Amino acid sequence: MSQTPPPPPPASAPQPLSDSDTRQWAGLSHLLGGILGFLAPLVIWLVFRERSAYVAEESKKALNFQLLALIVYVVAAVLPLGFLGTLVTFGVWVVSVVFGIINYQKVQRAEATEYPVTVSWVR
Repeated sequence: MSQTPPPPPPASAPQPLSDSDTRQWAGLSHLLGGILGFLAPLVIWLVFRERSAYVAEESKKALNFQLLALIVYVVAAVLPLGFLGTLVTFGVWVVSVVFGIINYQKVQRAEATEYPVTVSWVR
């Protein structure tokens, strides 16, 4: 006679993040967004959106800005702008990195974050 193992226990709800973890992940969504583009804030938003409303909000801000930057990169690459396209691409990258660093620091000080131009595609 064979015995079947008991069923596994039900999955528990994800645990909320501590205050330090919340600031860390919210800040990293801005900082890594400035360096790696839209992928870092997207992954952080998908992983932590149910564990911290603050991380979800900050990663959405970073993700929306990085998606806008991606569109500018694509337009600059597709249009025959030559040297002007290179300048636009470099300028957007610099703004992305600078505001990623600024917003990382603001999150660490629990201040409101902002980007110069933003859209609300991810809500």
